[in-house]
Amino acid sequence: MNATLAVGWRDALMRVVGQSEEAERLKLAATEGQLGEWTTALTRCVVSSCREMGWVASAIGHKANLLPVDQSEYLAVDVMAFNDSTKRWPFPIAVAELENGQTTDRIAYSLWKVLAVRAELRVVFCYRRQAEDGPTLIRLLEADVIQAMGLAGRTRLGGETLVVVGTRSEAEYFPYGFFKWWQLDLGTGRFRIMP
Repeated sequence: MNATLAVGWRDALMRVVGQSEEAERLKLAATEGQLGEWTTALTRCVVSSCREMGWVASAIGHKANLLPVDQSEYLAVDVMAFNDSTKRWPFPIAVAELENGQTTDRIAYSLWKVLAVRAELRVVFCYRRQAEDGPTLIRLLEADVIQAMGLAGRTRLGGETLVVVGTRSEAEYFPYGFFKWWQLDLGTGRFRIMP
Protein backbone atom coordinates (compact mmCIF):
# COMPACT_ATOMS: atom_id res chain seq x y z
CA MET A 1 0.00 0.00 0.00
CA ASN A 2 1.19 3.47 -0.84
CA ALA A 3 1.06 5.40 2.46
CA THR A 4 0.65 8.71 0.63
CA LEU A 5 -2.22 7.66 -1.62
CA ALA A 6 -4.82 9.59 0.41
CA VAL A 7 -2.66 12.72 0.53
CA GLY A 8 -1.85 12.53 -3.18
CA TRP A 9 -5.48 12.11 -4.13
CA ARG A 10 -6.63 14.88 -1.74
CA ASP A 11 -4.09 17.23 -3.33
CA ALA A 12 -5.30 16.26 -6.81
CA LEU A 13 -8.91 16.92 -5.82
CA MET A 14 -8.06 20.30 -4.31
CA ARG A 15 -6.23 21.29 -7.52
CA VAL A 16 -9.28 20.29 -9.57
CA VAL A 17 -11.69 22.09 -7.25
CA GLY A 18 -9.52 25.20 -7.19
CA GLN A 19 -8.99 25.39 -10.95
CA SER A 20 -12.12 24.02 -12.59
CA GLU A 21 -15.37 25.67 -13.58
CA GLU A 22 -17.04 23.21 -11.21
CA ALA A 23 -15.55 25.07 -8.26
CA GLU A 24 -18.04 27.93 -8.50
CA ARG A 25 -20.96 25.52 -8.99
CA LEU A 26 -19.85 23.48 -6.00
CA LYS A 27 -19.45 26.57 -3.81
CA LEU A 28 -22.82 28.01 -4.85
CA ALA A 29 -24.60 24.70 -4.27
CA ALA A 30 -23.01 24.37 -0.82
CA THR A 31 -23.80 27.91 0.30
CA GLU A 32 -27.39 27.65 -0.92
CA GLY A 33 -27.88 24.16 0.49
CA GLN A 34 -28.72 22.68 -2.95
CA LEU A 35 -27.37 19.25 -2.17
CA GLY A 36 -28.43 17.62 -5.43
CA GLU A 37 -26.37 20.20 -7.32
CA TRP A 38 -23.58 19.79 -4.74
CA THR A 39 -23.46 16.06 -5.49
CA THR A 40 -23.41 16.58 -9.27
CA ALA A 41 -20.60 19.15 -9.13
CA LEU A 42 -18.62 17.14 -6.58
CA THR A 43 -18.96 13.99 -8.71
CA ARG A 44 -17.38 15.82 -11.65
CA CYS A 45 -14.53 17.02 -9.43
CA VAL A 46 -13.91 13.58 -7.92
CA VAL A 47 -13.89 11.92 -11.36
CA SER A 48 -11.48 14.58 -12.66
CA SER A 49 -9.18 14.12 -9.68
CA CYS A 50 -9.11 10.36 -10.34
CA ARG A 51 -8.08 11.07 -13.94
CA GLU A 52 -5.34 13.35 -12.63
CA MET A 53 -4.09 10.39 -10.57
CA GLY A 54 -3.96 8.28 -13.75
CA TRP A 55 -7.02 6.22 -12.81
CA VAL A 56 -10.13 5.38 -14.79
CA ALA A 57 -13.23 6.42 -12.84
CA SER A 58 -16.84 5.42 -13.26
CA ALA A 59 -19.86 7.28 -11.85
CA ILE A 60 -23.33 8.35 -12.90
CA GLY A 61 -22.80 10.55 -15.94
CA HIS A 62 -19.22 9.29 -16.28
CA LYS A 63 -19.41 5.78 -17.71
CA ALA A 64 -15.98 4.13 -17.87
CA ASN A 65 -16.83 1.02 -19.95
CA LEU A 66 -14.04 -0.76 -18.13
CA LEU A 67 -15.63 -3.93 -16.77
CA PRO A 68 -17.39 -6.52 -18.94
CA VAL A 69 -20.67 -5.41 -17.32
CA ASP A 70 -21.39 -2.03 -18.84
CA GLN A 71 -22.79 0.51 -16.36
CA SER A 72 -21.91 3.80 -14.70
CA GLU A 73 -22.22 2.90 -11.04
CA TYR A 74 -20.72 -0.37 -9.81
CA LEU A 75 -21.98 -1.98 -6.58
CA ALA A 76 -24.17 1.12 -6.07
CA VAL A 77 -21.03 3.07 -5.08
CA ASP A 78 -21.08 6.67 -6.34
CA VAL A 79 -17.52 6.73 -7.74
CA MET A 80 -15.25 3.77 -8.36
CA ALA A 81 -11.73 4.23 -9.74
CA PHE A 82 -9.43 1.65 -11.26
CA ASN A 83 -5.66 1.74 -11.65
CA ASP A 84 -5.22 -1.29 -13.87
CA SER A 85 -7.35 -1.37 -17.00
CA THR A 86 -5.47 -4.29 -18.58
CA LYS A 87 -7.36 -6.93 -16.62
CA ARG A 88 -10.86 -8.08 -17.45
CA TRP A 89 -12.10 -7.75 -13.84
CA PRO A 90 -9.79 -5.27 -12.07
CA PHE A 91 -10.42 -4.43 -8.46
CA PRO A 92 -10.89 -0.76 -7.64
CA ILE A 93 -8.06 1.29 -6.24
CA ALA A 94 -10.50 3.86 -4.83
CA VAL A 95 -14.19 4.16 -4.01
CA ALA A 96 -16.12 7.23 -2.94
CA GLU A 97 -19.60 7.94 -1.65
CA LEU A 98 -20.93 11.47 -2.02
CA GLU A 99 -23.65 11.50 0.62
CA ASN A 100 -26.01 14.45 0.44
CA GLY A 101 -28.43 13.01 3.00
CA GLN A 102 -28.41 14.93 6.25
CA THR A 103 -29.15 12.15 8.75
CA THR A 104 -26.31 10.53 10.63
CA ASP A 105 -27.63 7.11 9.63
CA ARG A 106 -27.36 7.95 5.89
CA ILE A 107 -23.76 9.06 6.36
CA ALA A 108 -23.00 6.02 8.53
CA TYR A 109 -24.48 3.80 5.80
CA SER A 110 -22.18 5.42 3.21
CA LEU A 111 -19.17 4.78 5.45
CA TRP A 112 -20.26 1.19 6.09
CA LYS A 113 -20.71 0.71 2.33
CA VAL A 114 -17.21 1.88 1.35
CA LEU A 115 -15.66 -0.13 4.20
CA ALA A 116 -17.26 -3.24 2.69
CA VAL A 117 -15.35 -2.74 -0.60
CA ARG A 118 -11.78 -3.92 -1.08
CA ALA A 119 -9.87 -0.81 -2.20
CA GLU A 120 -6.69 1.06 -1.30
CA LEU A 121 -8.62 4.29 -0.76
CA ARG A 122 -12.16 4.66 0.58
CA VAL A 123 -13.75 8.11 0.85
CA VAL A 124 -17.07 9.43 2.14
CA PHE A 125 -18.05 13.02 1.44
CA CYS A 126 -20.82 14.54 3.52
CA TYR A 127 -22.22 17.95 4.28
CA ARG A 128 -23.01 19.82 7.48
CA ARG A 129 -24.38 23.34 7.90
CA GLN A 130 -22.07 24.30 10.78
CA ALA A 131 -18.37 23.49 11.22
CA GLU A 132 -18.91 22.49 14.87
CA ASP A 133 -21.22 19.67 13.72
CA GLY A 134 -18.31 17.86 12.00
CA PRO A 135 -16.47 16.52 15.08
CA THR A 136 -19.75 15.34 16.61
CA LEU A 137 -20.57 13.45 13.41
CA ILE A 138 -17.09 11.88 13.34
CA ARG A 139 -17.40 10.65 16.95
CA LEU A 140 -20.77 9.07 16.12
CA LEU A 141 -19.31 7.34 13.05
CA GLU A 142 -16.49 5.95 15.20
CA ALA A 143 -18.90 4.64 17.82
CA ASP A 144 -21.51 3.24 15.45
CA VAL A 145 -19.60 2.01 12.39
CA ILE A 146 -15.90 1.66 13.20
CA GLN A 147 -16.33 0.04 16.62
CA ALA A 148 -18.73 -2.51 15.09
CA MET A 149 -15.76 -3.85 13.08
CA GLY A 150 -13.68 -4.60 16.15
CA LEU A 151 -9.90 -4.55 16.22
CA ALA A 152 -9.56 -7.71 14.11
CA GLY A 153 -11.82 -6.28 11.42
CA ARG A 154 -9.94 -2.98 11.34
CA THR A 155 -6.53 -4.59 11.07
CA ARG A 156 -7.69 -6.76 8.14
CA LEU A 157 -9.20 -3.74 6.41
CA GLY A 158 -5.99 -2.26 5.02
CA GLY A 159 -5.89 0.77 2.77
CA GLU A 160 -6.84 4.27 3.80
CA THR A 161 -10.28 5.58 4.77
CA LEU A 162 -11.31 9.23 4.73
CA VAL A 163 -14.42 11.10 5.78
CA VAL A 164 -14.57 14.55 4.22
CA VAL A 165 -17.00 17.00 5.81
CA GLY A 166 -18.02 20.08 3.85
CA THR A 167 -19.64 22.84 5.88
CA ARG A 168 -21.88 25.65 4.75
CA SER A 169 -20.61 27.98 7.48
CA GLU A 170 -17.07 27.70 6.09
CA ALA A 171 -18.03 28.32 2.44
CA GLU A 172 -16.30 31.71 2.33
CA TYR A 173 -13.01 29.82 2.72
CA PHE A 174 -13.82 27.60 -0.24
CA PRO A 175 -12.25 25.27 -1.15
CA TYR A 176 -9.56 25.02 1.52
CA GLY A 177 -11.50 25.87 4.67
CA PHE A 178 -14.71 24.32 3.38
CA PHE A 179 -13.54 20.70 3.47
CA LYS A 180 -12.36 19.07 6.70
CA TRP A 181 -10.43 15.87 6.05
CA TRP A 182 -10.59 13.06 8.62
CA GLN A 183 -8.48 9.90 8.23
CA LEU A 184 -9.13 6.61 10.01
CA ASP A 185 -6.36 5.25 12.21
CA LEU A 186 -6.80 1.48 11.93
CA GLY A 187 -5.02 0.82 15.21
CA THR A 188 -7.11 3.08 17.43
CA GLY A 189 -10.35 3.03 15.44
CA ARG A 190 -10.43 6.83 15.62
CA PHE A 191 -10.50 9.45 12.88
CA ARG A 192 -7.90 12.19 13.03
CA ILE A 193 -7.71 15.38 11.03
CA MET A 194 -5.34 14.98 8.10
CA PRO A 195 -2.38 17.36 8.09
